[in-house]
Amino acid sequence: MKHLLVFFLGVFLSTNAWAEKELRWAADTESGAPFVYQDPKNPERLLGFEKEIIESIAKKINRVPVLVTNQWDGLVPGLTQGNYDVIINGVEITEERKREISFSTPYYQTFEQLVVQKDTQNIHSLKDALGKKVGTLKFSLAERMVQNFGGILSSSYEADTHSLEDLQNERIQAVLLDSPIATYYAIPNAALKLVGEPIGQVLYGIGVRKSDPELLKSINAALEEMKKSGELRGILDRYGLWNSRMSEYLADYPKNKNSINSPTEYEYFLETARPERTMRERIDLYISFLPMLTKGAMMTLAISLVAMLLAVSLGLVLALMRLYGSKVTSLAALIYIEAIRGTPLLIQLFFIFYGLPYLGIKLSPFFAAVLGLGLNYAAYEAENYRAGISSVPKSQTEAGHALGMNRRQTVRYIVIPQALRIVIPPITNDFISLLKDSSLVSVITMVELTKIYGQLASTYYDFFGTGILVAAFYLLLGLPFVRIARYVENRLQSSVPILKGAKRIF
Repeated sequence: MKHLLVFFLGVFLSTNAWAEKELRWAADTESGAPFVYQDPKNPERLLGFEKEIIESIAKKINRVPVLVTNQWDGLVPGLTQGNYDVIINGVEITEERKREISFSTPYYQTFEQLVVQKDTQNIHSLKDALGKKVGTLKFSLAERMVQNFGGILSSSYEADTHSLEDLQNERIQAVLLDSPIATYYAIPNAALKLVGEPIGQVLYGIGVRKSDPELLKSINAALEEMKKSGELRGILDRYGLWNSRMSEYLADYPKNKNSINSPTEYEYFLETARPERTMRERIDLYISFLPMLTKGAMMTLAISLVAMLLAVSLGLVLALMRLYGSKVTSLAALIYIEAIRGTPLLIQLFFIFYGLPYLGIKLSPFFAAVLGLGLNYAAYEAENYRAGISSVPKSQTEAGHALGMNRRQTVRYIVIPQALRIVIPPITNDFISLLKDSSLVSVITMVELTKIYGQLASTYYDFFGTGILVAAFYLLLGLPFVRIARYVENRLQSSVPILKGAKRIF
């Protein structure tokens, strides 16, 4: 009875107007420290100065903070489409972005920093980088600075940590990035060094939809309270981010000595993020990854199975339309197949998730991922079916007619069973490809196996060992379906009379 009462109370609170409203905030946890990142000692726990800021704001405005993970370059499109309430992830306040969304008052001021290899002596400014490759974060203020400078070969990256890896591997000659990232990833790296004077001014703000002025007002009030109380200073201090620009920015606020903290979080990151590990410690670290990777693998498998079910079903319909339909339906199927095969899957996913809402069609990330993958692979399955059906001898169709079957019955009972036996191997191959292509759905806020790999690798700077572990997960996901396909293939062979005599051939 007690458990029943607790259950109904939970249901009541979750549906009642008294229940606290969520504040859905978006960030890319793959972007690394100090924004929002995995705890180096516990990958299932998130840290970050922006995480602490948004959680404090949520508490002050009586909301429950809920993180939605998205690619950094997809944060603004996702916000405008209503996939979450706010974005906070080192998003610079620029005139271009202000035309799309509203920004809170700045919660942090910094600058761009140039980073080079430790032995580089001829680069001290952007002017010195003329004719050289300079890495930047895609769609960032740093990227626009480099591109507008002229004469510099710009290389864009999904994450700043990736650009620093390329710099260390001598694929590029310099990196321009926000100072906080340089503080966490360049300064501790003995192979790199910071050069030149601070470049430009960078203002971080919380992004809100233009249609939510009341939310923006409440966020600004909460930020003002954090500035006045010294709470904001305290957070920045602990992450080693307080600088002269913030001192000048908050000069009019009363000094609160109790809010000044030592950089404990920064020191913790330096101690734990990239230590020299023994083989045993490395194995223990990989074991700690298993719960997150298993969760990501289950999401990858769920998306792939449902998408493949859609693909094989729609593919069969398209193949039948093309082979047995009227001229109009046959042409429609052909146009669909060629249009889908001729355009990138990534563009199709962006269109379904970010484009369809303009037409009033808004899908959840899961269904958008399934629809995108399913519709894409349906075109390929249609061609597999067409090849299988076309390979069935015409004499089989004639035999069916001789037995008094109409065309529909002949196709259903004679042609398709034989065609299925032929197309199972390529369909199995396509499923393995779809399983791997599901890694693209991270661009529409889905957290699957590849996204988790990026998060872990960026946190621990271990792309090699973590990559092998993730590859093993993909291999283990695919192998059972190869065996299942072989079993179904043998069953079909024994169940189709015309194929029994051909068993030796296959």
